[in-house]
Amino acid sequence: MDRLSLRNLCCLFCCPPWPGKIISKLAFLPPEPTYTLRCDGSGSRWTLDLSDGAGWQHSPREKEALECFLTKTSKGNRMACMFVRCSPEAKYTLLFSHGNAADLGQMSSFYVGLASRIKCNIFSYDYSGYGASSGKPTEKNLYADIEAAWVALKTRYGIRPENVIIYGQSLGTVPSVDLAARHESAAVILHAPLTSGVRLAFPKIKKTYWFDAFPNIDKISTITSPVLIIHGTDDEVIDFSHGLPLFERCQKPVEPLWVEGAEHNNVELYRQYYERLKQFVSEELLDL
Repeated sequence: MDRLSLRNLCCLFCCPPWPGKIISKLAFLPPEPTYTLRCDGSGSRWTLDLSDGAGWQHSPREKEALECFLTKTSKGNRMACMFVRCSPEAKYTLLFSHGNAADLGQMSSFYVGLASRIKCNIFSYDYSGYGASSGKPTEKNLYADIEAAWVALKTRYGIRPENVIIYGQSLGTVPSVDLAARHESAAVILHAPLTSGVRLAFPKIKKTYWFDAFPNIDKISTITSPVLIIHGTDDEVIDFSHGLPLFERCQKPVEPLWVEGAEHNNVELYRQYYERLKQFVSEELLDL
């Protein structure tokens, strides 16, 4: 059924201000920050201090190898960034937009492990209002945040678009799809993606309404880079049914990874997750 029911319309419109803003507000769950950034006297070098909540799993030496800094977005927000260098010879860098209810501190151990296993550098950032980033989390700020990260990759590190893999996880697929629709890159990886905000709240809706937030379903067909979609079949947060229509609308889809039995937050615990990423990065992209 394409039309919203009367009950659904009431749920959306009877709560000011606007439905899209309501969905957007409900979507953001920034955790208590699990890290701080300390600047040295020169104002150019930042030190990462992790709290116990970050759950760091590696050695102090590996933590020292994480390069962190602050940059500004077009919206004027201060944004925390993290660069995880696997090796100077790594061909690709993942521009990683993490999921909801997480920040760079919580993700840092995962980034180090992922970079080592798939032999890629990782560049990540915290959304406005998350971690050490200032401002408020909104849909518009999401797009400004990832654009600032894209610019930092080019200007600070000299990384060319053809060496960037745009990786979005869960909520992070929203800025990732938007960026990939505007900039060509080596590839795009969408991990547990959603089709749109309204469709997430009302799964039977097939049409994109003017007030819908996060309309990945309408943007994905304009992406000209190869797209790999990863989704757990038992995802309890973003149903597996979201991944399928996105895959079908890709211009250049590659073989997706449907992880049988995986839920929203444990796909990374399955062996095939790393196997598929390694195959994609080290073999398939070289032939595309």
